Amino acid sequence: MRTGPDDDAERVVIRSAAGPITARLRHGLIRATGIPYAGAARWQRPVAVATGSYRATRPAPACPQLPIPRLDALLPAAFADLGFDEACLNLSVTAPAAAAGLPVMVWLHGGSYESGAGDMAVFDPAALVAEQQVVVVAVTYRLGLFGWLGGPERAANLGAQDVVAALHWVRDHIAVFGGDPGCVTLFGQSSGGDLAARLMVSDATRGLLHRVIVQSAPLALSRRTGRMRAVMRRGAEGLTAAAPIREVLECQATLRRAVRRFGLAGQMPFGPEFGADPFPSEADLAAAHAAIAAEIPLLIGHTRDEAALFLPPVGAGPGRLAEPLRRMGVRALGHRLYRRPADGFAAHHRHAGGQATRFRIDWSGGEWGAAHLAELPLLFPGPDWLGTPLVPQGMTLKALTRAGAPLRRAWADFARTGRAPDDLPGMLRIDS
Repeated sequence: MRTGPDDDAERVVIRSAAGPITARLRHGLIRATGIPYAGAARWQRPVAVATGSYRATRPAPACPQLPIPRLDALLPAAFADLGFDEACLNLSVTAPAAAAGLPVMVWLHGGSYESGAGDMAVFDPAALVAEQQVVVVAVTYRLGLFGWLGGPERAANLGAQDVVAALHWVRDHIAVFGGDPGCVTLFGQSSGGDLAARLMVSDATRGLLHRVIVQSAPLALSRRTGRMRAVMRRGAEGLTAAAPIREVLECQATLRRAVRRFGLAGQMPFGPEFGADPFPSEADLAAAHAAIAAEIPLLIGHTRDEAALFLPPVGAGPGRLAEPLRRMGVRALGHRLYRRPADGFAAHHRHAGGQATRFRIDWSGGEWGAAHLAELPLLFPGPDWLGTPLVPQGMTLKALTRAGAPLRRAWADFARTGRAPDDLPGMLRIDS
């Protein structure tokens, strides 16, 4: 979000049980950014922070991370206003001024469990909050080797434990921002969607969330990864909690290379370790899912051309001759990574007595079509999306904001009621 500490926003103080929180008020929205929801030493579990006074006017820092060349090329200014810090267990709240009892939507960013941050400018929730009168909480959590590989000196699933701690903060404190702690929707995209789906079935989140939206989650990639994780643990032997950040990231890069032989799973080597807190074992996943299905309405889906982000059109020239093969590859990879796992997850939810709605994003705004990430400019319109292959050439921010309004309404209505949205021709297809 392009709002720094020296902008022209009015300062307001929110009185919370955690202590006074200084936030910004501008254009009818309260923004409280970079609020610590927990603290943790490296590779240790998160612990609640002490009561204090918080100046929540700067974006939350991102967890230290390696560059992702494909995403850096697509969104070169995505981290422009953010720092990088291991002390990254922060959340940010955007709420209408004078709100009371509004639905709460807790956002989990994607990035293969290795990259991203809650306060990236491309996740600015201002339009969603202002139009739909919801409260949005963006969570920043530990990534990569800082948060997702258990070992002798490392607790497993620290990134997931961070999010659980953030959900406890939401339960305890969101009412002072006008949010209803009894109406919390967890929503995430890509690995953030995968994490939302996994946390939904965890005993650690019972009573903390009430609806879930899973967007473009590669649900199969975190299953049956025992051999790959054994390779990663051997590669991380000797790395201590006192190692410099640079050394941790160098080790992470080495682990990335070591797991390439594991195929698609090696493209997202970090992530949930089942059977370690807060997740059930893989053998118990189906039973854990069935136990909560009737309690949590689920909205789960994918974009029509998911894999076009990884297999983009080649443009004019001789490469155009391979375009039919590229399209076949996009369909096949999208079906295997996103559509088929989502179908199975939704079917299991329904068979266990839950409400599950399948969706497909059809918006072909830019030259890459309805690719992975395509719904994000609609949900979170902002200037960094303009000029990318995900939106039409020459589109203005005003036009992008207007184009996404129906999808933002559909997501917010689900957060309010738990009822399935209707079709939005040319944008959203519902199969309930």
